Amino acid sequence: MKSLVATALALIAFAGNSVLCRLALGDQQIDAASFTSIRLLSGIAVLLFIASFGQSAAPRGSQGSWKAAFFLFLYALTFSYAYLTLETGTGALILFGAVQVSMMLISYLAGDRFLPIEWLGLILAFAGFTYLMLPGVSTPSLTGFTLMAIAGIAWGAYTLLGRSADNPLLTTRDNFLRTLPFTLILLILTIDTQQLSTQGVALAMLSGGVMSGIGYALWYYALSDLSAIRAAILQLLVPIIAAIGGILFAGESLSARLLLASVLILGGILLVILAKQRR
Repeated sequence: MKSLVATALALIAFAGNSVLCRLALGDQQIDAASFTSIRLLSGIAVLLFIASFGQSAAPRGSQGSWKAAFFLFLYALTFSYAYLTLETGTGALILFGAVQVSMMLISYLAGDRFLPIEWLGLILAFAGFTYLMLPGVSTPSLTGFTLMAIAGIAWGAYTLLGRSADNPLLTTRDNFLRTLPFTLILLILTIDTQQLSTQGVALAMLSGGVMSGIGYALWYYALSDLSAIRAAILQLLVPIIAAIGGILFAGESLSARLLLASVLILGGILLVILAKQRR
């Protein structure tokens, strides 16, 4: 029961990042660079607090890597700028679709060979992305799509780099800490274009401290009782939860284009995951 609750809360937290980012940036409560910086700094503070409880049994030395920290920062930055133009559900669909597809392609380049049914799943996913971007009234912004796709690829790379972590929580903490130089450079470069409000700062802190910091901790707790296949399948629920959150809290609507694209993208990825499990 504890694992089930942790899993549900973690998935809601992942989707909540999309909702909070869209609420803050869609209503111009804060600029994208400040949202990114405050989110990362809040995540650092919460992860330091959470990790301090288990330091007596923690491995000595620094965890994580600068490469992982760069991909984490790149994900957070492009994620924020993408939500200047994308709706909540659309952004989450592109993000998690790009994460899964990029990880599959990296696995293929590393020597993993796909069965015909896995290729079919990838083709369906790419067809979904193509359909989503076909010209029309509800076509997402090309800039937003590109930025969110980069965010997904960066998060996929960050995930793969963390697979061999001895202590996932401490590795995440140290990777967040290593984003500090990137964050400071971003703040210096964008100091003249900062746009802050109390609500915008609060949303960014909530995204970084609760949805990212606590959300990641809950997910790591849940992973102890989840197989890799089940974890991958459960993450496909995040775009659906995010779309519902966008409708409830941001006044967005669910278009037929987004619905069909979701079926193709998420269905194709699910097909690959199930085929991999069978293999």
